[in-house]
Amino acid sequence: MTKILALDTSTDACSVALSVDGVTSHIFELAAKSHTQRLLPMVDEILSAANCSLQDLDAIAYGCGPGSFTGLRICMGVVQGLAFGANLPVIPISTLQAMAQGFAAENPDNTFPIVVALDARMDEIYWGLFSADTIPQALSDEYVMKPVDVCEQVIVQDLNKQFIAIGPGWHYADLHTIVPNQVVQDVHPNAKDILALAVDAFLQSKSISILDAQPVYLRDSVSWKKRERIRTQSIY
Repeated sequence: MTKILALDTSTDACSVALSVDGVTSHIFELAAKSHTQRLLPMVDEILSAANCSLQDLDAIAYGCGPGSFTGLRICMGVVQGLAFGANLPVIPISTLQAMAQGFAAENPDNTFPIVVALDARMDEIYWGLFSADTIPQALSDEYVMKPVDVCEQVIVQDLNKQFIAIGPGWHYADLHTIVPNQVVQDVHPNAKDILALAVDAFLQSKSISILDAQPVYLRDSVSWKKRERIRTQSIY
């Protein structure tokens, strides 16, 4: 049996989850701008409740992105500290896949593919297409692009509106021409769904060294644009 801890701060949500020999627990909070204050106490809380220490774990999973640049860095920093300190491998999990996993778990009768979209700001979204399997599989790459450009993608047009749209990225008006009847915007990445994917990945020996772990930004220029804007404002 395995013991895996999962963490995520890729959006306004902050969450942790733990699997100890098949018994799972999780903590989820909407904690915008307070991830740094909440994440480690949540880790301590969930480990203490299970009478488990870092040294007892087999691996640490984390939401590797896409998502908020700052949120991903916060999670990555905590994961690095925990994994280095306890000499543990890590399991990076796509936040988009985790959202698809959460929907699939709550809607086991669904057979339509799932298109997940997160708001990437700058009038763009992060999105990806996933199967409706118990463990959703990626049916496309993950992208960052303007909503109007998503509508022109052949892979989306081929779905002919026969899909489930989930995630806050679907609020953009330009996407309304392709969305089906069912749109679920109030969905966040959740460590409990990352944990489900991580347990499956661990059993397939897909954990990696913390030295090889990186966040997935999809748009690395985000931080540079923010810095450029800050410098411009300081000049004037």
